[in-house]
Amino acid sequence: MIISRTPLRISFFGGGTDYPVFYEEHGGAVLSTSINKYSYVICRRLPPFFDYNYRIRYAIQEEIKTIAEIKHPSARECLNFMKFDYGIEIHHNADLPAMSGLGSSSAFTVGLLNVLHALKGQLVTKRELALEAIHVEQDMIKENVGSQDQTAAAFGGFNRIEFGGRRKIWVQPITLEQSKMGFLQNHLMLFFTGFPRNASEIAAEQIRTTPQKTAELEAMKEMVDEAVKVLNSHQNNYDDFGRLLHETWQLKRGLTPQITNSHIDEIYEMARGAGALGGKLLGAGGGGFILLFVRPESQPKIREKLGKLLYVPFNFHDLGSQIVYYAPEQNY
Repeated sequence: MIISRTPLRISFFGGGTDYPVFYEEHGGAVLSTSINKYSYVICRRLPPFFDYNYRIRYAIQEEIKTIAEIKHPSARECLNFMKFDYGIEIHHNADLPAMSGLGSSSAFTVGLLNVLHALKGQLVTKRELALEAIHVEQDMIKENVGSQDQTAAAFGGFNRIEFGGRRKIWVQPITLEQSKMGFLQNHLMLFFTGFPRNASEIAAEQIRTTPQKTAELEAMKEMVDEAVKVLNSHQNNYDDFGRLLHETWQLKRGLTPQITNSHIDEIYEMARGAGALGGKLLGAGGGGFILLFVRPESQPKIREKLGKLLYVPFNFHDLGSQIVYYAPEQNY
């Protein structure tokens, strides 16, 4: 049995510039961090005593004879990509729900590829893992996804990530003193607004309209470096980071009308009225988690104002996808 643990992520700036339709022509960049909420994948060789060859357990359970019959798209295509010729059992658990804006789908793909490589006795680099997950999701499944979630899940840490060019991805860690990192974390709050509607359709619409939104996406990409300058400043005050989050949310919500709705707008305005300097809805839009930048002294008022929403404490996480348990079984 082999178990992988893969972190979910929070994207601060640059989301939308990580779609190939944009970065292959203009180049893309994001500022993101992995967090201490995880996707777990448990995998083992299936004993040959059943009338099926694959058992896949997630929200439902599948017991099937062939890879082609697997309904879960990532499980099916990861197994196709890895070319297994014997039965496999896969279990998935996660700390937070899927389709909520924290990159959980890509964390699953990265974590599954990691355990499948381990099952074959293969070592794989973080870069290989990220590029393989991007290939599986974009080229094999044909998902409406960018390239930042797979990269963040594979590498982990607080990073500036570039997309495009010969390297396709380039990861630059943000090196801050521990005190500054803690200061930034203490200004961030995460709330669950409810499950999004048609997240894939929202992403598809954003991809479709990308050629008409080049100016907005270029501005969102520039904010990545503006935010890095704020973090690297000598002042012990990151209020401008919060204000940049507000600016990027105004740009993001203009990419397509489907990204936000009256419910999300009301939540955001309530938070701003209670002291939040900025924030943004995470992921494709329509629902899921909202990130807020709030001075510590204002946070009790925010929690009171948004009392109907689930507040989720979190910390930054330095490591990417890991094999946390490795006990390969004997071949049958």
